[in-house]
Amino acid sequence: MEELNETTVTEFILLGITDLRELKVFFFVTFLLFYLLSFVGNLSIVTVVSVDHVLHTPMYFLLGNLSFLDFFYATTTVPKMLSGLLVEDKKISFQGCITQLHIFHFLGSTEAMLLASMSYDRYVAICNPLRYHILMARAMCLQLAFTSWLIGFLYSLFHTILTSRLPFCNMNKVKHFYCDIKPLLKLACADTHINESLVNIVTGSVALGTFVLIMISYTFIATHLQNIRSEQGRSKAFSTCTSHLTVVLLYFGTAFCTYLRPATKDSLEQDRVTAVLFTVITPALNPIIYALRNKDVKRAFRKQFLEGLF
Repeated sequence: MEELNETTVTEFILLGITDLRELKVFFFVTFLLFYLLSFVGNLSIVTVVSVDHVLHTPMYFLLGNLSFLDFFYATTTVPKMLSGLLVEDKKISFQGCITQLHIFHFLGSTEAMLLASMSYDRYVAICNPLRYHILMARAMCLQLAFTSWLIGFLYSLFHTILTSRLPFCNMNKVKHFYCDIKPLLKLACADTHINESLVNIVTGSVALGTFVLIMISYTFIATHLQNIRSEQGRSKAFSTCTSHLTVVLLYFGTAFCTYLRPATKDSLEQDRVTAVLFTVITPALNPIIYALRNKDVKRAFRKQFLEGLF
């Protein structure tokens, strides 16, 4: 409690993406379009997965969870960033900053878990098709989703508690467009070596652990595909994986660049650029990647939206 009493900062100032006026309007329009695309795309997938009975399968149940998560993931940071591009007041309260940090890492880590669950679903569907409905029964799907959300919440709660207990005395300018762990650690008026080490160890364990699980699933899938003699069979099986693999590479590529390296002045500047990818662009691209490469999703879109208009 003594550390909490040392905190004199009651609010932070988010410095945002840029200070150049001529770029602010361009960034505002661009990021607003991406956010609207994310809003429409992800909620559309959640809607069609919910109402179309053909999509009531484990793969689309997990996809619906991912789209639901992506929408709120972008909403946690983008609206505040957009307002910072238009108005000079870029303040956020101490409690608001810690809350944003918690929700952001809660949703981000949950997405990593969901992507791992989706890779397991593809492994079972391709390598054990006759046992698919047994291994991926409704109870198993619910368990995978619940475990993903629970681990994500506990992971984020760990970082939130550690960060909120740090003393912040004078400096309150966050070199980012949202409250993240590393920029806040740089503002604390205390030794943060342990915190920085825990960020690398815990975040690295979660990110690398889920990525390894995904790669193991796809290693088994690749081995199994080599035993399929039919070119059409291999193509059909592989096509169900390409969308997921694309999303995995986008997500983990940016996550590794951001959280698995030391927090230096140069790296924090680069993190702001990288963060645009996984907070603005990736949530908007995910629905497009899945919709354009999936016949069932495209059919459901046409049925629920296009045919409903005529």
